[in-house]
Amino acid sequence: MSTLFTEHITELESMKKYPKELFYRGDLSLLQRPKVSIVGTRTPSLYTQHFTTELVRALAKRGVCIVSGAAMGVDALAHRAAGADNTIAVLGNGLDIRYPVINSALIASIERSGLLLSQFNDGFRATGWSFVVRNELVVALGEILIVTEADLESGSLRSVEFAQKMGKKIFVLSHRLNESLGTNRLLHEGEAEAIHDIEAFASKFGRAVEEERPKDAFFYFCQKMPTFDQTVEKFGDRVYEAELEGSITIQNGIVMLQ
Repeated sequence: MSTLFTEHITELESMKKYPKELFYRGDLSLLQRPKVSIVGTRTPSLYTQHFTTELVRALAKRGVCIVSGAAMGVDALAHRAAGADNTIAVLGNGLDIRYPVINSALIASIERSGLLLSQFNDGFRATGWSFVVRNELVVALGEILIVTEADLESGSLRSVEFAQKMGKKIFVLSHRLNESLGTNRLLHEGEAEAIHDIEAFASKFGRAVEEERPKDAFFYFCQKMPTFDQTVEKFGDRVYEAELEGSITIQNGIVMLQ
């Protein structure tokens, strides 16, 4: 059974109206991580499939949590590339319903290891307007919005409208002429920035993290550059151990990952 979430989520203040109800299943600690929203077409090209996966992996290895809508295509690619334990899936139906059916195993794995969110209680079946509600929540949770492919009539462009109203930056993959006409139009009109170098782009969210470094609560806490006193209060001697091993530095009373 889904649980009603009663705490306040600051990111959702950017929505037209703060959700009256929000239900969840899974790991709520993901809400505390740096988050990026990724959306796109349900029928991505091979080019988009490849570079969406590369982009998500580059972000995920820096501890960035990926938010998407669990739909076919780009959404599912983003969730899978992030890993079930590093992704938030927002659904347009009750969390007891696995929709779309083709993604039922993916959604189940996110419920076990990641986080499912919905503004609809168990038993609610998706409608056209509920997907719009879902899209606004997806966009609100992320620091930025990335659209990896979209046609001119794509529903992803509705997500772009939400991002614009929220004042969020919009990024897109660079595509050839006559491909992904929706994102190319955004570039032409100056409404989005193109991602040309995945590693350089992902580095905006912090330095590359070695694969063997544990992505635990200490890692995610330090990624926010807390004060030394805050970190010691929460983690005690772990702070001194991490400084000795070189995984963090302390500058002007601020803890920073290395």
